[in-house]
Amino acid sequence: MNAADVMTSPAVVVNLDTTVRAASALLGDHGFSALPVVDGEGRLIGIVSGADLLLAGMTPEIANGPVGRVMRKAVISAPMTATPAELTATMLSQRLRCLPIVADGQVLVGVVSRSDLLRILTPADAVLAARVDAALRAYSGSPRWTVSVHAGEVNVSGPFADVAERKVVEALVRTVPGVRGSSVAS
Repeated sequence: MNAADVMTSPAVVVNLDTTVRAASALLGDHGFSALPVVDGEGRLIGIVSGADLLLAGMTPEIANGPVGRVMRKAVISAPMTATPAELTATMLSQRLRCLPIVADGQVLVGVVSRSDLLRILTPADAVLAARVDAALRAYSGSPRWTVSVHAGEVNVSGPFADVAERKVVEALVRTVPGVRGSSVAS
């Protein structure tokens, strides 16, 4: 597995002429921490983050001006062949929330975020178990049941007040996205 398998592609990008206001809107609308800045050939030439925009100030002159004025030109990037361990090490050591991924000639091919790396480090069954457990805790107000998941099949065990509560739990489990099947046992 390498960066090409983990990255989000295509990446949302801006160019030198994109206004600061438009870049700010993209960051806010998508929940991104930064946007790669590319030239006409798609080569990575800079990056602009929410922090960069805040530091620049959002006066009308700045907001209506080009991103090229406020972007950082020194960009840390990684090749498509970088392993998840290398990506993680780079992001942690450089305190990055996202890392542009480039191919030959600095052509931007994608972006790896912390979420992308966490997704591959956390097994899908563990994520599903946490979601089911959260739904059950929201329903009951306490951790009353044990949840286990294997290949999307959820098993809930523990005490139920009555048959009606057991049916409610069965129905609730089936509403969690990703559940392929379920069983509920006392």
